[in-house]
Formats: sequence, C-alpha cells, structure tokens
Amino acid sequence: MNPKHPSESLTILTDLVLPSETNPLNNLFGGELLARMDRAASIAARRHSRRIVVTASVNHVAFNRAISLGSVVTVEAKVSRSFKSSMEVFIDVWVEDRESGNRTKANEAIYTFVAVDDNGRPVEVPPIVPETEIEIQRFDAALRRKQLSLLLAGKIKPADATELKALFL
Repeated sequence: MNPKHPSESLTILTDLVLPSETNPLNNLFGGELLARMDRAASIAARRHSRRIVVTASVNHVAFNRAISLGSVVTVEAKVSRSFKSSMEVFIDVWVEDRESGNRTKANEAIYTFVAVDDNGRPVEVPPIVPETEIEIQRFDAALRRKQLSLLLAGKIKPADATELKALFL
C-alpha cells in the first residue's frame, strides 16, 4: 500500500454561526461544533483511506474560545497518523474576524476513525508520511496518544505502553 501525505486528506469546511445553533449566551453550541468537526474529520479519513470510515473515538476536544453568533468558522481536518485500520485525525477550528479577516485558532480536537469494508469489518489503510514540522510533531505524538487511550481503556498493560514509558525513563 502506497504511503500518503497528510495534505492529501486535508478537508476544510467553512460556515456561518446561525441563531438556531447558539446557546442563550449567543455562542455556538459545543455539540454543534463537535458535529462540524466530526463531519470534516470523517471526510479527511475517507480521503486518506478511500474506504467507508466510522468514528471510533473522540480523543481530545479543547473548547478554548467561545464562537459567537454570526462568526465565520473554519474547520480544518487532516490525518495525522494511520495505524493498521485506524487513523488519527487532528482538527483545528478557526474563527475569522469580521472586519480584518484575520483568523484566530479557537478550538482543536483529535478524533480516531476506523476504515471498514461494506460489511463493517476493519480494513487496512495506507501509512502516513508527514512533511511539515507540525505534521511531524503530530505524527510522533500520535503513538503516545494511542497507547494512553488503550491503557486507560484497559486494552493494553502498562508494560506494553513503550512510548509512554520512554517519556519517564
């Protein structure tokens, strides 16, 4: 299977925050943002694998800034690392200033997707070859994040979390 670059999975969704998507403080509902991130990440994972993909987990979400009514929100997702059948997708959320057009990072998330066949069975996905400095950082950290997730879920023993142990030894 030929390796791919994270840029090949890049997915960018831009949309406006409407009144029906806001809470009583006129900020975007967290659940609405999660749905937008899930859609973008799903497309990125599908672009990488060229298969049906399912959300396996939401590994990390940071709601760092409120996103107000009327804001232009851009969700950028791309595969940061692939494993046998799973893919870690890193998502950055940007808010555009209405007057200057400057973008500010508001939120980020990391989702895991699994590629499946038509019967829902996991299938192998191509490896990732990161190119940029941030892609390399995210790629390198992905294995630690995966091991931590498996350890917390009780799916691996602490002794098997080699990348995590390396941080402390």
